[in-house]
Amino acid sequence: MLLFLNILTILFDAGNWNRNDVVNYLNAHQINEIDILIGSHPHADHIGQMDQILNELDVTEVWMSGDTTTSQTFLRVLDAIESSGVGYHEPRAGEIFDVGPLEIQIINPDRLTGDVHEGSIAAKFSYGETSFILTGDAETQTERAMLSRGFDLEADVLQLGHHGSSTSTIPEFLSAVNPSIAIVSAGENNQYGHPHDEVINRVLNAGIEVYGTYMHGTIIIESDGQLLSVLTNEDGTISPSSSGGATALSTSASTSTSENSGGSGSSSSAEVTSNNCIDINTASEGELQGITHIGPARAEELIQLRPFNSLDDMARINGIAAGRLADIKEEGLACAR
Repeated sequence: MLLFLNILTILFDAGNWNRNDVVNYLNAHQINEIDILIGSHPHADHIGQMDQILNELDVTEVWMSGDTTTSQTFLRVLDAIESSGVGYHEPRAGEIFDVGPLEIQIINPDRLTGDVHEGSIAAKFSYGETSFILTGDAETQTERAMLSRGFDLEADVLQLGHHGSSTSTIPEFLSAVNPSIAIVSAGENNQYGHPHDEVINRVLNAGIEVYGTYMHGTIIIESDGQLLSVLTNEDGTISPSSSGGATALSTSASTSTSENSGGSGSSSSAEVTSNNCIDINTASEGELQGITHIGPARAEELIQLRPFNSLDDMARINGIAAGRLADIKEEGLACAR
């Protein structure tokens, strides 16, 4: 999501690793400087183009949660941060930043637990009388934690957590935020079925307007500090197409946001073996290490255990239990053909 305020530009998450739509969007809008680049958590569908952005644009500061993964995407982002010499910060709940007329209040995490979703950076962005809450892939336990911290969570716009998954947007959290507009960042016909019907019904039943990248394409919300207006690509606001062809989310508050919505795309990345996934039955040892939780030892064991009928069979690998298997599926890089 891209927040653009006159000369101030903040990018919250940077799309999937096998796409270039976020970079295209920035270039098309002649944005060549980013004041704060935020990666909510280190999954490849949230930090995927951060390395490209760091290499191609003038970035002042990077914020990340502090959680780590073993994916090649994450390692490339770390390399780009180090080589670019940008400022680096790991924000924690309770911190407040005044950036020109914009206030950023961090509402998660207060500490790291090792669960990268639980560690997602969540923040409330306030501009005048209007405000936006972005939560990355925060799930039920994290939303409850944010409620327990006593922050004022009321906001005009809420980006639904975890792409509108049923793991997120519990009724108590939705009630506390009480938005007039909800945004869902999800690719059309994505493999996870995001957003889930029960979440969308919950939001609609609360009388909240819902916009989704899977249906509306690019979404731009503009604010003058008092009133909000919404445009989508159906109104003629269309970002450049990605080489992968899916949509991007853009929210603006004289201020604007852009986030890749996921989906498949073409790529020349070494992480892709065929059809934009790492086939665990054919990938090399080095390629397998592009999958989260798969280091050299596990890659070697995986090769010895081939073939696999499905990703669920990866539970046969030492150290890959339900939680790590869920991370691998969520990352969306691995497949079994």
